[in-house]
Amino acid sequence: MHKFILVLSIIISTQSDAQNDLSKTAFLEKWENSQTYLIGIAEAMPATSYDFSPTKRQMSFREQLIHISDNMNWLGNSYFSADKIESLPKTSQKELIILHLKKSFLNVKNAVIATNPIEFSQKVDFFAGEKNKLQILNLLQDHVSHHRGQLIVYLNLKNINPPKYIGW
Repeated sequence: MHKFILVLSIIISTQSDAQNDLSKTAFLEKWENSQTYLIGIAEAMPATSYDFSPTKRQMSFREQLIHISDNMNWLGNSYFSADKIESLPKTSQKELIILHLKKSFLNVKNAVIATNPIEFSQKVDFFAGEKNKLQILNLLQDHVSHHRGQLIVYLNLKNINPPKYIGW
């Protein structure tokens, strides 16, 4: 009976490890596509329109990009073994914002690569309640997607064709 339980435990553990590794691989592929798509959107907006905001209560195009970058750095630095990247000063220089976005994406990518997939099920304290690290990865991607969708509207309001969607 003890041998059966040991074998069953090993099988379950192996399946869990494989699932976590698959989650890591899937995230990294999606993350790369997400970066390419967001950088394309950032490049599509002329530098002269980076301060454009559809309404006074919404962030400008520039502020949206800085917000996305800051969120990536906060989550990557707080929940993964990431290299610390400082927040970008509130600059209006398009090239610096895009460079900082690329660094932020790379920071998260490197942190995820360095994370043992077993850690994805590890619980962490989060302001919205206890989450596991896989949920933090999902939040990272969801947050980028949310604000990227807003940026697509900004481009359309400026009569600029957004780049072709890059998905999975």
